[in-house]
Amino acid sequence: MSNLKELCSGLPLDPMPSNRGRDPSVPHAPVRTPNLTPKEERLALRNALRYFPPSHHNILAAEFAQELRQYGHIYMYRFCPLIHMRAYPIDQYPCRTRQAASIMLMIMNNLDHAVAQFPQELVTYGGNGQVFSNWAQFRLVMYYLSEMTEEQTLVMYSGHPAGLFPSLPSSPRAIITNGMVIPNYSSREQYEKMFALGVSMYGQMTAGSYCYIGPQGIVHGTMLTVLNAGRRYLGSDDLRGRVLVTSGLGGMSGAQAKAAVIAGCVGVIAEVDEVPLRKRHEQGWLMEVTSDIEHYRPSDFVFYREAKRSKTPLSLGYHGNIVDLWERLLTEYERTGELLVDLGSDQTSLHNPFSGGYYPAQLSLHQANQLMATDPARFKTVVQESLCRQVAAINKLSEAGMFFWDYGNAFLLEAQRAGAEVEKEGGGATEFRYPSYVQHIMGDIFSLGFGPFRWVCTSGDPRDLTLTDDIAATVLEEISANVTERVRQQYNDNIRWIREAGKHSMVVGSQARILYSDQKGRVCIALAINQAIADRRAPVVISRDHHDVSGTDSPFRETSNVYDGSAFCADMAVQNFVGDAFRGATWVSLHNGGGVGWGEVMNGGFGLLLDGTEEAAKRASLMLNWDVSNGVARRCWSGNSNAYETIQRTMEEQRQLRVTMPYPVQDEDVLDRALQG
Repeated sequence: MSNLKELCSGLPLDPMPSNRGRDPSVPHAPVRTPNLTPKEERLALRNALRYFPPSHHNILAAEFAQELRQYGHIYMYRFCPLIHMRAYPIDQYPCRTRQAASIMLMIMNNLDHAVAQFPQELVTYGGNGQVFSNWAQFRLVMYYLSEMTEEQTLVMYSGHPAGLFPSLPSSPRAIITNGMVIPNYSSREQYEKMFALGVSMYGQMTAGSYCYIGPQGIVHGTMLTVLNAGRRYLGSDDLRGRVLVTSGLGGMSGAQAKAAVIAGCVGVIAEVDEVPLRKRHEQGWLMEVTSDIEHYRPSDFVFYREAKRSKTPLSLGYHGNIVDLWERLLTEYERTGELLVDLGSDQTSLHNPFSGGYYPAQLSLHQANQLMATDPARFKTVVQESLCRQVAAINKLSEAGMFFWDYGNAFLLEAQRAGAEVEKEGGGATEFRYPSYVQHIMGDIFSLGFGPFRWVCTSGDPRDLTLTDDIAATVLEEISANVTERVRQQYNDNIRWIREAGKHSMVVGSQARILYSDQKGRVCIALAINQAIADRRAPVVISRDHHDVSGTDSPFRETSNVYDGSAFCADMAVQNFVGDAFRGATWVSLHNGGGVGWGEVMNGGFGLLLDGTEEAAKRASLMLNWDVSNGVARRCWSGNSNAYETIQRTMEEQRQLRVTMPYPVQDEDVLDRALQG
């Protein structure tokens, strides 16, 4: 408790902590290359010093300048706290309101060393998903939250706390925006400069909104994707003996191994960096690890074939480059005629392809990190050559019968930009040779109103998580008795998930859980949990991934199955952010970038504290209903039949809801005659 009080006392200036620099025992972000001019370097330094009184400038200016030139950004390592960063029980935070304490808990979970990808650079996941831009911002935010009353709101500008402003008790306690850049200047190159200057930030999705719950947050969605890929591509719910090959074991991608096993298949996941690979193995997310390329030599593949033959669920982490693995699988197919892979995808961080998100096959990890820092233009060329090799192997394996999909990480988008053969003949602006998982799988689920609903037990007690798991499963079982068959299948998948969740050891960091639910399920689960809190349980934070029904406008992912021309419009995500704010959220966020990358996406999220009160129940009901209906209504208007049926049923249940419904063109000849005339 005393350590938390000290942490929340503001910037430590008298005396300042010693400058320990980077901790060699934790992984670090790659060196950034903003290519600042001397004038811009001066501005970056001036901007960083604004947080400190002039009496400290002589000392800090020199070390900040060194950080800028050595790492491409001023992280202010001197002010990185020594406290064990984790989600402490909510009652331990020195706050005037539990709403503020809940935000502090979630922030510290995002920076927990067991959770964060590069904790000292304040990166939670995705290679560059920042919680804050520097450690001065973190300390000021914790101070402001400890002082906040229920008539104040913390305003966050891309990691920078603008301050506490008077507001209403019904207002959000924090309003967060990340990367809100004028559209014509929202390029990747401009971002690198703005981040180095300390004036903008890439918050990914749940990194900058303080709602990340570790790789569990994506496990469930990945499991549902794999299950539904089996149903669609392989015609079966039974994935035993089927092989999924993919890549990435870092932040979000770390979920793939666990999801493959839960889905029942053999998952082979390539990872070039041994640190996250070993981390996932130690956490129990990977069953086996190998760096022995002999397991995949063309003359052998004994281990691989045995895993298929035995039909035993297995997750195998391969320490090596995914391109090499794809090419070896192709060589083996060409040699024997045996296709050893059924399903394929990719989860490298291609939203950030030239700054550590993708490592080319031609270089070792160390060589790649050196080249991206010393010769970014050459590194870009090597990355694009590697992408072309990767696509060439995937194309040939797909022609042989493998089913491949894009996992919304900009793989096909960047491959297209690299010149790889991914064009779809006659395809639209968001279509490629292979579908995105939203176009073929998750888009229909979103249109039914299902998406990633999550909660965090603020007590930190696993028994509370077990209780909420049981509450959620019971609620879904009751609802599922009176729904259509298609909706019931989604409920059954999620009931199975939540009933088995405890045995899969998925908690990393806070005591959190995720499941996919529709609008009615989310509201009912939240109200049931709130009632349990009223019966003397600790508060619970409810939230969701931004990757959801309404939260994200992303033409190459979440809205890639919107075909009325509005896939590149962002009204839905912005409206969702605003609507959540005045319907009861404890905090809200709106981000540029996330998933597919900077300038490609607009997305937002929320956190809402359930404290057992009637007010919390009212907020949860009002906000969660809007948070789903908004996206279903938009998808309905775009012409999605699932969304049409879903919003129609919702209007029948909620008499105050009135949605503008589309009339389809039933006779295409009408258009032909009109245009020919």
